[in-house]
Amino acid sequence: MRFIVLFSAVLIFISCQFPVHQKFDLQGHRGCRGIMPENTIPAMLKAIGLNVSTLEMDVVVSADKQVVVSHEPFFSHEITTLPSGDTIEAKNEWAYNIFRMSFDSLQKYDVGLKPNPRFPYQQKIKVSKPLLSDLVDTVESFLRNTNHRPVNYNIEIKSLDSSDHLYHPAPEEYVDLVMRIIIDKKIADRVIIQSFDIRSLQIMHQKYPTIKLSYLIGDRDKPLLHSFTSLLGFQPAILSPDYSLVTKQLTDSLHGQNVQIIPWTVNDIEAAKKLYLAGVDGIITDFPDRINLESISSH
Repeated sequence: MRFIVLFSAVLIFISCQFPVHQKFDLQGHRGCRGIMPENTIPAMLKAIGLNVSTLEMDVVVSADKQVVVSHEPFFSHEITTLPSGDTIEAKNEWAYNIFRMSFDSLQKYDVGLKPNPRFPYQQKIKVSKPLLSDLVDTVESFLRNTNHRPVNYNIEIKSLDSSDHLYHPAPEEYVDLVMRIIIDKKIADRVIIQSFDIRSLQIMHQKYPTIKLSYLIGDRDKPLLHSFTSLLGFQPAILSPDYSLVTKQLTDSLHGQNVQIIPWTVNDIEAAKKLYLAGVDGIITDFPDRINLESISSH
């Protein structure tokens, strides 16, 4: 009897010291940007091989209303090689506006060969920006052919009120274009839609209430950490802040509201361990090869 009491006390002590993670969500940022060209199909397949549970990506819209996987609504000088073989100067990159280009013309621009000084170990391959529909088809085929468990998709809508009709459609059309693909591909139950733009999240909540939503918070938006529900007008499933904003107190507060917390973008293993101990529900990382549940849960 004394042993049982002592054993129970030890279990209580352990449970107070370490968080209980029912299902930790390891998300590959832009696939796995640290090791493969970002937001490309090869990056997504590599991330699956590294056992991420969710593929994180961004989508923009072309002139012919195709949903394209890309972080910027233009061709970034950091990753782009022009059809001529030249590169883009930073001051000119906004001129390469994807919203004014057909998808066929986008395919002439390479986004995998130019060395990225921020990610020196990134594998260089010739690759173009894919359609969201093609990416999903390829991923789902790969999962079936390899008998891999299903993965989730965390898709960011990149709308801003200052760039409506200039670099992307107005939010409702943007949302509908993305959702048309999600519904057509029958992946709605495995999708998170995230955005910094409250308008897009509000439209998603009103028109597609069963889709899981995540509100993104940057380091300049710290005051919004405790007022996001009143700002949005509803409670999202997930709050996704810059990882530097995360505290144990914030995590506990969100869990008390039945809101998950999944910070971005965590590339330092010690920071990832601290976040895990704080009880976060997942992390978004460029390096799922070295920042994963096994590495950050070891004490």
